[in-house]
Amino acid sequence: MESSFSQHVTSILTNTKTASACYPRRMTNRSERSGTRSGSRLAVIAHTAESIVNFRGPLVREMVARGLEVFALAPDYDEATKAAVTALGARPIDYSLSRATVNPWRDLRDFLRLRQQLHKLEADITFAYTIKPVIYGTLAARFAGVPSRYVMIEGAGHLFVDDGTISLCRGMVRAVTMVLYALSLSQAKRIFMLNKDDIALFTRWGMASRSKVVLIDGIGLDLEYYRFAPPVFNPICFILVARLLKEKGVYDYIEAARKVRAVCPEARFILLGSIDRNPTSVTYQEVERLKAEGLVEVAGHVSDVRPWLEKASVFVLPSYREGLPRSSQEAMALGRPVIATDVPGCRDTVIEGENGFVVPVRDSAALATAMLKFVYAPKLVAEMGARSRSIAEKRFDVHRINAQILQEIGIMPVNAKS
Repeated sequence: MESSFSQHVTSILTNTKTASACYPRRMTNRSERSGTRSGSRLAVIAHTAESIVNFRGPLVREMVARGLEVFALAPDYDEATKAAVTALGARPIDYSLSRATVNPWRDLRDFLRLRQQLHKLEADITFAYTIKPVIYGTLAARFAGVPSRYVMIEGAGHLFVDDGTISLCRGMVRAVTMVLYALSLSQAKRIFMLNKDDIALFTRWGMASRSKVVLIDGIGLDLEYYRFAPPVFNPICFILVARLLKEKGVYDYIEAARKVRAVCPEARFILLGSIDRNPTSVTYQEVERLKAEGLVEVAGHVSDVRPWLEKASVFVLPSYREGLPRSSQEAMALGRPVIATDVPGCRDTVIEGENGFVVPVRDSAALATAMLKFVYAPKLVAEMGARSRSIAEKRFDVHRINAQILQEIGIMPVNAKS
């Protein structure tokens, strides 16, 4: 059952003038869009165009193959990403979204514009992911008269990360976010989530109804693209792939590298990721100092992580909270052991002692100790790496996960009986 808080915010929307009254929809062909939903119009609402291409490509392609007309909405299209989305069979649509700032007036304006766009597109279904598209996209769809609304919560987000600090401003923003989540998720038919801890968080605080939640094993990987690669043993090489943020455990990784290099100077450490606009980001000056010190190789953002993972022995993710980290899944698919922190999302990719080790969060000493296990016993790299690949094949196959998502939405194969 929904909490009283969630029920209250749901009643606000229920008692509001209905979207269909505000925006009368053309009902022509509505009956033809039932059953397998072949011919339905689906709008994917994303925070970046690149995420549609890199992370939703197989899902969009399968939606098109099942007879849907797919609109891919993103705020930052360029010619390359438009061409890539078009190649998937979808229609790229620009919309306005402020990703990094908290500006209520800008958000309200964007919300109203998005509502109008969805009405003009005559979408039958929306599928939104990441925080602002989920909140504003789902509410805009509700008031545009879109009958079927689905969302994916890929992670609770930085507002729900315990980083050891207390901030009144952050607490207020989190409270407002929780209200907005409760409002928007009350209007979703299904809520796809990636780990049990996030499900507990969202249902405990009344942001989501448990009956609507569907647990999936991440967003999925093309296991033919991410193929097993023989590991590197000489020297043992550790790699972290993440945005260069404090909450990704970047500073903990650097400190652990320093401890390991003190006893094993030949060990190699790679840090793959870019500086972020987030205030907790590593600074340009810090990156330059790391490069000069030679402790960690900082490679920046890359479009293809596979060559870098192939150079590594062990994948490390000392993050403070995740959904179900794709970076860990990619490393596992290539056959790399994983060292991860004992926090939501991260621990869900590791079976302790089988394909890696789980360590306490914000503990560089424990992280270094886990790293040294591979230095002193290199055979663990091959043994645990093989287990990682086996887990990836069982859990992270994109075709299986996409089939589960589409079944929940009610999008059946075009040759399936209604």
